[in-house]
Amino acid sequence: MRSLTAELLVLRKRASTWILLGIWVLLGLLFGYLLPYLSYRGGDVGGQFRTPLEAMLPQDLVANTLGGFPFFGGVFALMLGVLVVGSDYGWDTLKTVLVQRPSRMRVFGAKLAAVGLALVPFVVVTLVSGAVVSTLIAGAEDAAISWPSAWEIVRGIAAGWFVLATWAAFGVLLAVASRGTALAIGLGILYALVIEGLLSALASEVSWLDGFVEYFLRANAYSLVAAIGVPTASLGDNGPGSFFGPFVGAGQAIVVMSAYVLGFVGIAGALLRRRDV
Repeated sequence: MRSLTAELLVLRKRASTWILLGIWVLLGLLFGYLLPYLSYRGGDVGGQFRTPLEAMLPQDLVANTLGGFPFFGGVFALMLGVLVVGSDYGWDTLKTVLVQRPSRMRVFGAKLAAVGLALVPFVVVTLVSGAVVSTLIAGAEDAAISWPSAWEIVRGIAAGWFVLATWAAFGVLLAVASRGTALAIGLGILYALVIEGLLSALASEVSWLDGFVEYFLRANAYSLVAAIGVPTASLGDNGPGSFFGPFVGAGQAIVVMSAYVLGFVGIAGALLRRRDV
């Protein structure tokens, strides 16, 4: 608990944590509400897609908010995981921490727990901000306000946290493997944008790629949020970092993402324990 308290203190004092949270919330509101609302107000001009008003009202809060989590929010979670673990290599403070007598695995476990707790505000603040903006939009359009059920909100928070946690675990692995932050963030974004992004887009044209892409982190994350109500069409048409499938069942998505988390954390822990810091 003392190690966890120390890690949470570092996270709270670190400016990058608040910067990532602020940018993530602002961009989530931009792509989830502001741009769609401007599209709605502008009308269907020249055959362009017009966002329906219902998608921006409080009744669709969970679905509209979660659309950006699998990829867009995942990149922010990856950077957070990299910074929590990789910064100690760059600052050369990991040696100082370890000579205070906590074991490597205890320090590693405290960092993982701190990342998991830090991701909760990334989900909750995004939902709260979306609730405020959707209420303002409903008031501006004189639309009826109805809120999703408590169970739907809880499921949305759990799914959003799980998606971010999987990407953050990937960031932790990259930070430990590269012993730093810059290369880890670069590799993570390169993988998310180029490898998964391009192959996912090509899967709609190359049939044999479908079976391969179905086990990508991105594909399973999108499938998870789609299973709790996020329309699959909006993931490709409106969602940040648009996605075109394929989609799998919620059960497979949970199993595959859990395997990713265990694999990322297990490999990172083994590297930290066996290599010289």
